[in-house]
Amino acid sequence: MHYQDHLRVGAAQINASLGDVDANLERHLAFIADARRKGLELLVFPELSLTGYGLGNRVIDVACPAHDPRLAELARAAGEMQVVVGFVEEASPGEYYNALAILQHGKLQAVHRKLNLPTYGGLEEGKLFTHGSELTHLPVCPGWSATSLICADLWNPGLVHAALLARPTVLCAPINSASGIVSDDFSNEQNWAVNLQFYAMTYGTPVIMANRFGPEGNSHFWGGSRILGPRGDTLALAEDGETLIEAQLSRTAIARARFELPTHRDADTPLVRELMEGYR
Repeated sequence: MHYQDHLRVGAAQINASLGDVDANLERHLAFIADARRKGLELLVFPELSLTGYGLGNRVIDVACPAHDPRLAELARAAGEMQVVVGFVEEASPGEYYNALAILQHGKLQAVHRKLNLPTYGGLEEGKLFTHGSELTHLPVCPGWSATSLICADLWNPGLVHAALLARPTVLCAPINSASGIVSDDFSNEQNWAVNLQFYAMTYGTPVIMANRFGPEGNSHFWGGSRILGPRGDTLALAEDGETLIEAQLSRTAIARARFELPTHRDADTPLVRELMEGYR
């Protein structure tokens, strides 16, 4: 099989209208159409991009099953491009997940459920959602695959390590990060940059981070969406406002980064598992 060396990817930095799924759907369709015109092959939207973040009890009103016709419409619009969209999944009555719909080839390919639900600072996801329990790793095209982790998942190093042991060529990172949401002393803007650069460099894995930009209630989402190369280098960085950023990734560059710093090869999973047994 011939593996293509380059992959054109993008991040859609939008600001969702809280609770208005239909309005957000139209915004998604416009960005998907723009991305397809530009020849992108992988497009990432922010966390909960179809619903907004501060939902509270409105989770019930905006939740939809994986077979919802609006997700099917987005899948048709995506065509051959893989698109990662944030939504609230209703798995059963009263069982809701902060989830991603992964769309490609005109249909829903998978649903990824957030694993680490933050309930600290101004974050209350543990009160609203059920936590997921599985990793999601899907092919994009020959020679390329992607794993998605949602926002706080990336602040649990064990989850990131487990996800990247599958050796995806791209890590998708949809987030909803507002200024000061953790505390006045914790800078999301600065600390996210450190977090993402560390994982990209350590695992030789490009990262596509999509954050929102703009207000929601008393919160301000600071944007900063970015695409990092396999050495932690910034390939694209969004300015303030709603925008689509793009970059071209190189499979050869990933191979060289991983050969020079063989984190995957030397992970020694049996030893790590043995050491972890003592902390149950």
